[in-house]
Amino acid sequence: MKVLTFNCSPKMNQGNTAVILALFVEGMKKAGAEVEELNLRKLSINPCRGDFICWFKDPGNCYQDDDMKTLLPKMAEADIWVFAAPLYVDSMPGPMKNLLDRMMPLLEPDIILRDGHCRHPLREGTKPGKIALISSCGFWEKDNFDSLIVHMELFGKNFRRELAGALLRPHAGVLKPMIEAGAPIQDVLNAAEEAGRQLAQDGEISAETQDTVSRPLAPCEVYLEEAVKGLEKMRGAHGH
Repeated sequence: MKVLTFNCSPKMNQGNTAVILALFVEGMKKAGAEVEELNLRKLSINPCRGDFICWFKDPGNCYQDDDMKTLLPKMAEADIWVFAAPLYVDSMPGPMKNLLDRMMPLLEPDIILRDGHCRHPLREGTKPGKIALISSCGFWEKDNFDSLIVHMELFGKNFRRELAGALLRPHAGVLKPMIEAGAPIQDVLNAAEEAGRQLAQDGEISAETQDTVSRPLAPCEVYLEEAVKGLEKMRGAHGH
C-alpha cells in the first residue's frame, strides 16, 4: 500500500498539526504501509492558471515547470492521500489549495454522471482510493472544522476517493505544553497512532478513534485565559 502525506503547515514539523501527523504516520508504517512524507513549504507549486492546457493541448501534463511534474505521477499511483494542515480562515492554507487546484491533469475533460452527480472521470492510470485529513486550530470548538470537512469530502468525490477519516485537534495551542508537562492526554496521542494503523489495515478510521483525538483538553474558560496570555506574549515579542 502506497501512501503520500502532505504536511501543508507553513511551520512544517514545528507546528501543532505535525504532532498528530507524526503519530499517524508511525501507526501506518507499523501496519506495513509504504509512506512518503512531503512538506509543501519545501516544494515549488505555482497557482493553477486555468488555461486548460493540461486537458486539451498536452493532455495529462501541466506546462508549468515546478514540482507538480514529479508529484502528479506519485499521486496517480498512491492508494491513500493524507493532507495535514492547520485551519486558516475556516479552510486550508493557500499552498494546500494550490496543490489541489493543480491536480486537474489527473482528470479527463469530460463530464459524466457518477452516483447521480456531475463529475469528471479519472484519467487512465490514476487510481481511485482513500484520503485522510489531519487538522488543528486555535479555537476551542470542534465545529470550526465543518467547512473544511465538507470541502475535503467533495474533493474526494471528484477524484473517486473516500474521506476515510479526519483527525481534528481543536484548541491545539495547549497540545505541546500539555505533552511537555506530562498531562494525562496519552489517550489522544495513542489514538492518533491507532488511526494510522486502522486506515492502513481497515481502510477507514473508526468514529471512536476520531473522537478521542478531538476530545476536549481543557474547559473552554480555562483555555481562553491561556490563549489570551499567549497572544499577549506574541504581541510583546513583535514590539506592540
